[in-house]
Amino acid sequence: MVHLFERECSAQRRHQKIVEEAPSPTLTPEVRRKMCASAVALASSIGYYSAGTIEFLVDSDLNYYFLEMNTRIQVEHPVTEMTTGVDLVEEQLRIATGEPLRLKQEEISQTGHSIECRIYAEDPFNNFMPSPGQINMYHEPAGQHIRVDSMEIEEGGLIHSFFDPMIGKLITRGENREEARLRMIGALENYVVQGIRTNICFLGGLMHHPSFPATLLLPVTLTIILKNL
Repeated sequence: MVHLFERECSAQRRHQKIVEEAPSPTLTPEVRRKMCASAVALASSIGYYSAGTIEFLVDSDLNYYFLEMNTRIQVEHPVTEMTTGVDLVEEQLRIATGEPLRLKQEEISQTGHSIECRIYAEDPFNNFMPSPGQINMYHEPAGQHIRVDSMEIEEGGLIHSFFDPMIGKLITRGENREEARLRMIGALENYVVQGIRTNICFLGGLMHHPSFPATLLLPVTLTIILKNL
């Protein structure tokens, strides 16, 4: 049973995550070590057998409190993959087929920094209400350390009102948080969706906001991969 460190998931709107990153700018190495150990101990105590995510809330004194466990990987798993080099989906599938866990804790480390922005078909100027409709133009950014996980979208495609308004996930990586942030700004500027309203401009403004580069004291999500032997 191993953990894959933490993700910071505090930038939210209407109680829904919109920006996730790893590692967390909140935690000290000591708090990180204790939190990860707590997650493994918790999952071990219930005999959990799969990939899973344990969420904690962190207060201004860096005390952390258990919030919930999600018995799956989550939307923001790419930032963990880009900072650990571990394909979480592949590992989860291997565990599901009964294969032994290939990872050892001492082999897993965090390198660099990664940020994910959720691209939504919604109107930031109307309380982030969904904005379904027909897409007239669609262009995804590309380049080194830029990843886009999205639905298959074509010009003339229709975003329906019956489903979650998320169009895709834009992920960037850098040697440090500032490099990842600047790369995200450039990627957002080159992400084009026309015909419907999206939150792309809002996300760009968030990346530019002076409070974002500062170290934050906010909630944290921890990701773990687990396997009973």
